[in-house]
Amino acid sequence: MNQLQITAVPVAKGALRYTPAGLAVAEGSFRHEGTTLEAGTERQLDFEFDAVAVGPVALGLEREPLGHALTLTGFIAPRSKRSRRLVVHVTDYARA
Repeated sequence: MNQLQITAVPVAKGALRYTPAGLAVAEGSFRHEGTTLEAGTERQLDFEFDAVAVGPVALGLEREPLGHALTLTGFIAPRSKRSRRLVVHVTDYARA
């Protein structure tokens, strides 16, 4: 199963674009800061990652301001069929 849920802050947005089929596509960068347990030890995390959303989720994310935490739900996959670079594909989100 490939499922992800992460709380992160949007730090950069690309221009909203549309596919040839007319679907909205939003791309941007997010920053996650927090802690998690690894091998019984607390680990501090602070990293940025790229994400993409399509359709109504893209339109919603486009309206969200930078700097406000969101809980993103989605999956990890290559940016495109010809790419090996992984990004988070957002399928839903909520304000954190």
